[in-house]
Amino acid sequence: MRYDAHETLAAPARPSANPLRLAAGVVLVVLFFLPLAFAYAGVVPSALGYDGAAALTEGRTPLAVLILLFQFTFLILALGMVLRLVHQRGLASLIGPAGTATNQFLRCTRYLLPLYLLLTVMPMPPEYQLSPNLSPGNWVLWLPLALACVLIQTGAEEMVFRGYLQSQLAARFRSPLVWIGLPSALFGLFHYSPLLAGPNAWALILWAGLFGVTAADLTARTGTLGPALALHFTNNVFAILVTAPAGNLDGIALYTFPLALEEEGLAWYVLPIEILFTLCAWLTARIALRR
Repeated sequence: MRYDAHETLAAPARPSANPLRLAAGVVLVVLFFLPLAFAYAGVVPSALGYDGAAALTEGRTPLAVLILLFQFTFLILALGMVLRLVHQRGLASLIGPAGTATNQFLRCTRYLLPLYLLLTVMPMPPEYQLSPNLSPGNWVLWLPLALACVLIQTGAEEMVFRGYLQSQLAARFRSPLVWIGLPSALFGLFHYSPLLAGPNAWALILWAGLFGVTAADLTARTGTLGPALALHFTNNVFAILVTAPAGNLDGIALYTFPLALEEEGLAWYVLPIEILFTLCAWLTARIALRR
């Protein structure tokens, strides 16, 4: 593995690579983000006709999904404040050279789209058949805003886990086991959701952790967030906007499919498929970057 390019992201973090400073930064990101998110959840939903934040949690309407995704804007704002206060660096230093990152994002997205489309049209077992959700015309009307909000959500997560945590740890520790492994493990725990997945919550952690490793690897190989963001963005576009599990953030999806995430034993059926497809998507991005 050649991770020389990752120095582009690690170098700006080196002057403030003290682990205690990173720990303080993580705490401050949380402390800055939570009040902003709670204020947003307390004001915006009711202003738009929702009876409190609880009415949004399932994301059963297009507007509800957009409100939920847009709140990640405050995570970016919190991260930006912490970078300036604690590390004396800006958000752009988490992304890498803008032109290179954009080109790599577009190239990887162009290769990943056919792969995800193939997965969407593959024959499914009768119990998982797709059902129409939004009408195509209505879906197209919502699509520009939806794509922007998915980009905000995935961009925020990539900047925190692959941009901030990974670069700061790489500036202090030489081993990728630390600066890839630790952020990926935290990314997995970030997706822990026992209320949503019940006994299968552990499978979400494993899958998200593996996804984090693949995104971290792409970041280290290229020295930008472009490829990792392309992988994350394409995955979430198809998981939220194209085909979504019925009853779970499905308000803006073109199609839904029946999938009870809390069903006993479901993880043993779904997890191997998700792992295999994640590895295929990672390899596809690797091929795109060699072209």
